[in-house]
Amino acid sequence: MAHVRTYRSKVKVGNWTEDELLQKDAMKEYLEKKEKGELYVQKIDLLRQNMLKPVNLSVTNDGDLHFGDVVMLVNVGAGNRDRSAVSIDADVSSLMTVPSPSIPVSCGVSAGRTIQPCTRTAFIITSVDGNPEGAVLHFEQHFALRTLSGFAKGLYLTSDMRSFQKSAKKSHLQEVYLDESKSFLSCWKIVHLDPLERLEHEGLPVPANVKVLILHCKTNQALAVLGDQVLWTTFGEEYEVTTHTFLDCHKLEQENNHWVLCTSDPAGNGLVLLNRQQ
Repeated sequence: MAHVRTYRSKVKVGNWTEDELLQKDAMKEYLEKKEKGELYVQKIDLLRQNMLKPVNLSVTNDGDLHFGDVVMLVNVGAGNRDRSAVSIDADVSSLMTVPSPSIPVSCGVSAGRTIQPCTRTAFIITSVDGNPEGAVLHFEQHFALRTLSGFAKGLYLTSDMRSFQKSAKKSHLQEVYLDESKSFLSCWKIVHLDPLERLEHEGLPVPANVKVLILHCKTNQALAVLGDQVLWTTFGEEYEVTTHTFLDCHKLEQENNHWVLCTSDPAGNGLVLLNRQQ
């Protein structure tokens, strides 16, 4: 009968003073974190509220891409892989709240299956050689892809050669991430999808909303999405993004490397890519 409780619940037994102090300290710490917005639930709400804020993509009247355009990088999918867009993958634990809410200066990217123009999926085509905003982007011309300023901090899409210390989480291929510094590691170029027409299109304007290849200038590897490598993020299950050229038996780049730089419909009916598919 030793396990039977023979006293009322209000009776103080054992080291009750220490237990009471610990409870008060825990409650005080909880209230302080809640006041500062540092609770895990509050950080998730802050991240989703800012990341999913709608963004107006650029409208191209001549059908070409320009420096300064706000676009989405969309892979239309193939087989068991759904349509997806390159998205910011910020960790809640590293979210910065002081002096103003923002993502960390270095974070990962993934391919989300929600095709919605927002802070998380919008990238700005940025010049690396002094071209003014509004100038047409040409095939084989170096450029950078930058996130929006403010909460997304204007970070650059970056990649580097894989090593034992640094590689993609799942596939261990060349890692793609966001970084605050603009360097040769954040330089990309666009080439024509058909290898037989690449030489003819070199130096010509890059059309918007068509399939192209996005190559990393330093490693000459193509931006890719991996449907068989799934990451669990704050926004659900998403595909891993890496820099690796996938070739078929005919030495042609596979669907993993096909990207569409999406813009808004001039008529105001959403994305041009979605309207074409419908």
